[in-house]
Amino acid sequence: MKLDEKTGILFVCMGNICRSPTAEAVFRKMAEEAGLIERVFIDSAGTHDYHIGSPPDERSMRAARGRGYDMSGLRARQVEAKDFLHFDYILAMDRDNLAMLKRIASPGLQGKARLFMEFSGDFADPEVPDPYYGGAQGFETVLDRVESASRGLLAQIAAAR
Repeated sequence: MKLDEKTGILFVCMGNICRSPTAEAVFRKMAEEAGLIERVFIDSAGTHDYHIGSPPDERSMRAARGRGYDMSGLRARQVEAKDFLHFDYILAMDRDNLAMLKRIASPGLQGKARLFMEFSGDFADPEVPDPYYGGAQGFETVLDRVESASRGLLAQIAAAR
């Protein structure tokens, strides 16, 4: 299967060191376990350039490792307008980043940007909260929400066979 035949999924947060790389790692593992990894192209990015080239936050990696997810090979990058041409889903972790994505997108492509939590039926809050300035529980909360939304997105992609 060629890259342009795969479903492209880009997870986006502010700096690409906490929430979006967590979503990338979780979704990648779930897609592998579901036998769908060959049908998807998965990446993550940040709306800001604060951490370009940096690995994920150590607290994110520690929490992810605790649930069996490997984030060690991921490095932060900034989202670009051309991402809207290559990805089918551009999934923001919160409303602020969604608004920034819609400003970056070329006319007619803004609809690709959505809130990731739209794919979860388990939480009323439509956002994945930023854990950066909090304690360890915030990173567990991110994982809970990301796992839920990943299951929903994966089910949608599987149903589109």
